[in-house]
Amino acid sequence: MIYELLLSDETRLDIFDAFLWYEEQREGLGVEFELCLDAGLSRIQDNPFRYQIRYDSVRVCFIERFPYGIHYQLEDSYVRIFGLFHTSMNPSSWFDRLN
Repeated sequence: MIYELLLSDETRLDIFDAFLWYEEQREGLGVEFELCLDAGLSRIQDNPFRYQIRYDSVRVCFIERFPYGIHYQLEDSYVRIFGLFHTSMNPSSWFDRLN
């Protein structure tokens, strides 16, 4: 079963900010980041149970090559993605997005 992915507005901003930061570091690096992110999103969409629960009902898929995790929750037949967070972030700083 392919699950529908629902990205929050905050997640879209997280992605945009990370993309811009990597593009400023080196032209084309933002595109490489997006490719790795897309691969992670595809893995979640194919099998969201693949990743373990890390916090309450929150699962995290860490993307390849870049220090980011896609944070999501399963809700019926869809996956709610509420953030793309750098691995150095304290989890308590994003818990308010769960509501």
